[in-house]
Order: sequence, then C-alpha cells, then structure tokens
Amino acid sequence: MKSAVENVSPTRVKLTVQVAAAELQPRMDAAYKTIAQRVNVPGFRRGKVPARIIDQRFGRGAVVQDAVNEALPEYYTQALRENELRPLGQPEVTMTELPVDDGQDLKFDAEVDVFPRFELPDFSDLAVEVDPVAVQDEDVQARMDALRARFGTLVGVDRAAADGDFTSIDLTAVIDGEEIDSVTGVSYEIGSATMLDGLDEALIGHSAGDTVEFTSPLAGGDRSGQDADVTVTLQTVKERQLPELDDDFAQLASEFDTLEELREEIRITVLHELAHYFGLDEERISELGYE
Repeated sequence: MKSAVENVSPTRVKLTVQVAAAELQPRMDAAYKTIAQRVNVPGFRRGKVPARIIDQRFGRGAVVQDAVNEALPEYYTQALRENELRPLGQPEVTMTELPVDDGQDLKFDAEVDVFPRFELPDFSDLAVEVDPVAVQDEDVQARMDALRARFGTLVGVDRAAADGDFTSIDLTAVIDGEEIDSVTGVSYEIGSATMLDGLDEALIGHSAGDTVEFTSPLAGGDRSGQDADVTVTLQTVKERQLPELDDDFAQLASEFDTLEELREEIRITVLHELAHYFGLDEERISELGYE
C-alpha cells in the first residue's frame, strides 16, 4: 500500500491511498466466499459457487463493494500510522479508482481534520523559581474549627432566631389556593440556603411559636419556578455550642493528649496535602522550604 499526504490547511489533510491489486486480492477472494455462502445458484451447493458465476449473475461490482467496505478502515488506519497523523474526526472518503477489472488497483482519497504539528522550543535552560509555600496558621485553625464543629452539641435557646441557628419548622406552600407542598418538623440551619429563597430572612428575628408568611418561587416539582405563598411556623430554635479548645478536647477528638500535639498533627496533614497537590515527595518538601 502507498500513501501520500497533502496539507489542505494547518489542521486538515488529504490522504491519497493506493492499494495494489495483488494486495487487495485476498480481500476479493474473501468477498467471493462470503457471497457464495449467501446466494442460491441452481447446480451449485451453497458456498461452492465459482467466482466467474458470481460475476455473471450478480456482477463484479457487488464483490468489489464487499471487499472495499471490509478493507477500507484498515487501509485508512494504516495510512494514518505511516504518516504519523492524529485524526480529530471522521474522514470524508472519495473512491477515485475501483478494481472493476482484474489487475486494477484500489485508490481513494480521505480528507480529515488532524492535530496541528508544531515545534516546541527548548526548555532545558529555563529555570523557574518556586516560592516556599508555608502552612498558614489560618489553614490549621480552619481544620481545627471543622473538627470542633463535629463535636458540637445543639442546645435550645430562648431568644429570636439568628443566622447559623438550627431550627425545626412546619412549612406549607400554596399557589392560587391549592396546597402544593407541606412538611412538618423538618430541620433547617438558618443561612444554609438549602430550601426556599427568602426562608432565611423570614426566620431571622422570630422566636419559637411564631408563624411567618412570605412569597417564594418553588425550587422543584411540576410547579418549579412559580411563585407560591409560603407559611412557615418556627417550632424550635437551637444553637450549636462548641467544646473549648483545650487538652480535654484533644483527648476527645483524637489520640493525642494535648491540644498542641493535635495542632501539630493537623499542620503535618495540611503539609502533606500541599506536597501531594504539587506532586512532591517527602524529600522535596524540605528542599523547597515547605514548613
């Protein structure tokens, strides 16, 4: 098989492929056998119909079509490999010469978009300075606060609800007098914005037992996006009380005896996460000043 490449544009090429008749012949022989298995010809057993009889009764074109359809993907792929091309889509194939007679070659063109070729500059002398990335106190404190929150407890309060409080509410949504949704005793953290728009504002400043009405677009269901008249009753208000950051907390939340030991473990954890993010091994951590 021979192939040549013509650049149609920086990202599109035209492959011209020529397959010699001798190379294509095994494909033609296989196509004759396949057709012989499919047809019934009086005087011949299925699968034993000679090639010349198939040509007479069905035409050589049918054989060529079977052979080319079977072989074309392989020849196209081979031409891509030979010319080191990386296609970006399906080719547009045009048959330019078919072996309608014995001894004729198969020729076709295939246009396809390809990855552009470009030369990379030599980066071997390029130096990059990386500033040391230190574990900030804020990073450690954020992890400590998250751990502290896991061990917090919810305690009922006798005051108006505020941002960050945890509530239990009953809620009903109505559109044109039709009740669309209703929930009872659902837990909701004020400020989380995980339910209806306007719910946070409606709850803040109200106490347990208060009922508030407001209008809000529904967030889901068949009436999603439609404004509904919402009635919400605040059943309870609780705040999360966090444990003191001391040695007792360290012993409660970890295997360490002191808070400083816990802080150091968290700092090391953040350090290793940074190293993993930048693809560094343990040796490179100290070399680049990660501390």
